[in-house]
Amino acid sequence: MNHLTRRALLASSGAMTLAGAFQLDAAPVAATPPDLFVGTGGDGHTFPGASMPFGMVQLSPDTDTARWDTCSGYHHGDASLLGFSHTHLSGTGIGDMLDVLVVPTRDPVRLQPGPIDEPDEGYRQRYSGEQAEPGYYAVVLESGVRAELTVTPRAGIHRYHFPAGPGHILIDMSHLVMEGPGETPLIDEAAMAWDGMMLTGTRRVFRWAKGRRIFFAMQLSRQPDGIEFFGDEDAPAGATGVTGKRLKAVLHYDDAGAGPLLVRCGISAVDRDGAIANLKAEAKHWNFDRYRAAAKRAWDAELGHIQVQGGAAEARTILSSALYHASLGPTLFSDVDGRYVGLDRQVHRLADGAQAYSAYSLWDTYRAFHPLQTLIRPKHAAAFTADLIRQTQQSPFGPPVWPLQGVETGCMIGWHSVAVLAEARAKGIPADYAAAWPGIEKRLFDWSIPHLDNSLGLREYDEMGFIPADRIFESVSRVLEYSYDDYAAAHIADAAGAGDRAARLRQRCGNWRNVFDAETGFARPRLADGRWAQPFAPNGIGHSKKWRDFTESNSWQATFLNQHDVHGLIAAMGGDAAFEAKLDGLFTADSTLPEGAPPDISGLVGQYAHGNEPSHHVAYLYAYCGAAWKTQAMVRRLMTEMYRAAPDGIIGNDDCGQMSAWFILSALGFYPVDPVSATYVLGSPLFERASVRLGQGRKLVIEAPGNSAATPYVRAISWNGQPWTKCWIAHADLVRGGTLRFEMSDTPNKNFAARVEDCPGRPA
Repeated sequence: MNHLTRRALLASSGAMTLAGAFQLDAAPVAATPPDLFVGTGGDGHTFPGASMPFGMVQLSPDTDTARWDTCSGYHHGDASLLGFSHTHLSGTGIGDMLDVLVVPTRDPVRLQPGPIDEPDEGYRQRYSGEQAEPGYYAVVLESGVRAELTVTPRAGIHRYHFPAGPGHILIDMSHLVMEGPGETPLIDEAAMAWDGMMLTGTRRVFRWAKGRRIFFAMQLSRQPDGIEFFGDEDAPAGATGVTGKRLKAVLHYDDAGAGPLLVRCGISAVDRDGAIANLKAEAKHWNFDRYRAAAKRAWDAELGHIQVQGGAAEARTILSSALYHASLGPTLFSDVDGRYVGLDRQVHRLADGAQAYSAYSLWDTYRAFHPLQTLIRPKHAAAFTADLIRQTQQSPFGPPVWPLQGVETGCMIGWHSVAVLAEARAKGIPADYAAAWPGIEKRLFDWSIPHLDNSLGLREYDEMGFIPADRIFESVSRVLEYSYDDYAAAHIADAAGAGDRAARLRQRCGNWRNVFDAETGFARPRLADGRWAQPFAPNGIGHSKKWRDFTESNSWQATFLNQHDVHGLIAAMGGDAAFEAKLDGLFTADSTLPEGAPPDISGLVGQYAHGNEPSHHVAYLYAYCGAAWKTQAMVRRLMTEMYRAAPDGIIGNDDCGQMSAWFILSALGFYPVDPVSATYVLGSPLFERASVRLGQGRKLVIEAPGNSAATPYVRAISWNGQPWTKCWIAHADLVRGGTLRFEMSDTPNKNFAARVEDCPGRPA
């Protein structure tokens, strides 16, 4: 279903309409495998290829590089594919990576891919019979080659079955997300060499992560009968190696079909030796099926963290697919010897047992993805925490916001690694939090350190209490997001014993009030002279055509971006009844967006936009004003309308697992509106029973007997057999394990958690 049709469908539904798509099975069922094609169509921007959980290599087919639809390199429904590259981004709104493209095919040799609408003009191939499962991908190409892919954490393993006769493998090191006409080439240097036994190479790329390097080392199960290198402009360059910018190599086989041809390829961001060491450590044999079995075992362990019973088959597939997508990244970034590239662009070596990671989409993932990890994978959460502390120490820009392959991209706004650190500290994840404080303090109070787009206007935010919309773009969202990061940073200041700074941050995190207009009840842009900017429309994205006042959102959505002081926002709006009415207005408003609105504002229910992260906590805000039953109804509606077990089944970019994590936690029956508070707001579980494997052998069981599409409401809750009257629960309780039992109903219990003392964030 295209976005316009789907948007119209959602807008025409009443705010509390409940979809009846999921019918309940009568008996418990076996674990449902994920569908790796979920999110590969529409705007999900996921990929179906082989990866290990949080692995360095994501070996996957690429169908195009020139469209926003193919930020991951792949879009379901494209009729031809280019080949198989070793690195990908899952669910992002910007494209990069796609390193070391391998193209198995037959003569004649073509060195250019050709356009997607004319695949016969290049090395593109039509394909059929795709098969994808965790750690494995297979497809049949029109050349007659059957390709199979699997992985280790740092190496890609290929198995190609050629028809009888000659064939070749093209290695295209010029393959990348394409630069536009007239732009400076995005690869400024590259090299490949053949030593008679191994093909090695490198390139430096200036796409999104500007200046990142990739190195590879490749071995083949049968030595080629001939090899050709090609340099810039596809100029022949002999048989031993080539340097330049856009390079290719062709490995020829006189009888490629004599038997299966295997390729082992290790990668590294550090150097050639790192790629060779990674390859030798992890790819020691030529038994493809053994590699595939090892990858399956790794995925079985990760996907076993959550098991559910009841619900429709489609709902279970959505859950398992979401758990898969929430297990792909952050991606491993350190070599087997512990070396990695820091955000200072220097090579560092980790202590034994430590690992470095890349691809942190922190503006997105601090909201639900990282809270999911602290719950089900505390060891991974500890590794991510230690890694983000190191990156904060090494980066010239302070705490990261979107680090990719040793480069701080500065993408989005804020520095939400601070929120991830503060959440981890609040939930008892062990780490040296004080070590991060000097880098955080410099970012927040030292105006001499450099800025990227994410931190613009910080001095004005500090000195004026807001950011002038006539000076800095996305000013309103910046104030709101900077306020949350101040709140989180105060917790790290506490860990460092910086009491004065902590107090200052707790005062400054109230700056959200300076962009809230009590007269209209909306967050609004202000000009440098203090006046509200005109014109203003709640569904508008900016008061000027020059730039936007909001980040991938509008005033309707941004007004509720206040997770750390919800009750302050309630008071500013005039109390619980006014706040509830404002939420009702959000979900029932006309869904029209102005011309030029970013495509990320998708999945509309009124002006609520589930397709993008600023809205993700908002359905749970009803619980703060005593209307928990409305949270239950809306959360159930969002789960059933915004997700499907289909290629276009994610309503917006999956954003490195954030969209998926929202579904997982909501389907379990709770969500972290404010992750740093270490509490969860209770909603409406989707299944009859869920078993969640926690750390240290503990288990959380969520029960909802008789739950169905017709019973979205909660009549009562018990925790370990005792009545639970609150509509929230602490992480410290859940993480100890136990049984959370929901009694579901087809009619709302408006008295449940309606008392002030039972609402989140209020004293008992």
